[in-house]
Amino acid sequence: MTAHPMPPVRNIYCVGRNYRLHAAELGNAVPETPMIFTKPTHALAPWQGEVSLPASFGAVHYEAELVLFMGGPYRPDRPLDEQISHFTVGLDFTLRDVQDKLKAQGYPWLEAKGFKRSAGIGRWLPYPGYAELADRDFTLLLNGKEVQRGNVKQMVFGFEQLAAFVGDRFGLGEGDLLFTGTPAGVGALASGDRLVLQWDGQTLGDAVVAL
Repeated sequence: MTAHPMPPVRNIYCVGRNYRLHAAELGNAVPETPMIFTKPTHALAPWQGEVSLPASFGAVHYEAELVLFMGGPYRPDRPLDEQISHFTVGLDFTLRDVQDKLKAQGYPWLEAKGFKRSAGIGRWLPYPGYAELADRDFTLLLNGKEVQRGNVKQMVFGFEQLAAFVGDRFGLGEGDLLFTGTPAGVGALASGDRLVLQWDGQTLGDAVVAL
């Protein structure tokens, strides 16, 4: 049996402040509706080998997240579990000093969130349904030490709310990715750091950062 190739990635939607402890660690209020931002497709980087990230704009922070892959156009009248085809653990990299400056000026976050290779992507797995995801944790190891652990049950806005919000306002279709937010434990990177993305102890991505 041959595996069907996945469609190309079209849009990358990301959710800010979707774990209460992460919002708290950065001194941010928890939003009352999903806080959505996007990344260009040029931000995508398979999380393997060595990945180059910019060093000239201040601190680069890691943020590990569950990432969903839409297998078709979002339809609110159908179960969402039937519309997500794959999932993985990814990395939403942030130029934190740049972001703080943009926030203070009331400007958009694109420069801080959308730079090249700012969306690390682990190996895709077939989506097993929300219930099975809720039974297991995703983790991020930094140089062999666990620094982040998350579970979908801890999210402020669940998959259904996120898909409905994004689908209604922006459109959500085949090939779209949804980065679902990061748990507490984010931090700055140094050149040579090794980041390992794990789902229930299974490694989905393993790469070294070159700043």
